[in-house]
Amino acid sequence: MNSTDIVWNDEARAKILDDSDRVLREAVLELSKTLEGHESDEAYEQLFARLKDRFIDFKPGPDIRKYADAIVAGDIAE
Repeated sequence: MNSTDIVWNDEARAKILDDSDRVLREAVLELSKTLEGHESDEAYEQLFARLKDRFIDFKPGPDIRKYADAIVAGDIAE
């Protein structure tokens, strides 16, 4: 077996992605209840803090900024 053959099967891969989407969604929804009208940087920092320890080798990308901006603008609907 080659090292490139060691991968998650499609079912496990889908579950991992679904779980990570759920973690992100829960963080965004929770923060949207308290940070509307605040500074986008504050929402970004709080999102980063909630997500960084939930993922292996977490590196924030533009999605975190997009959701932080939506939180403070009040653009999140449940």
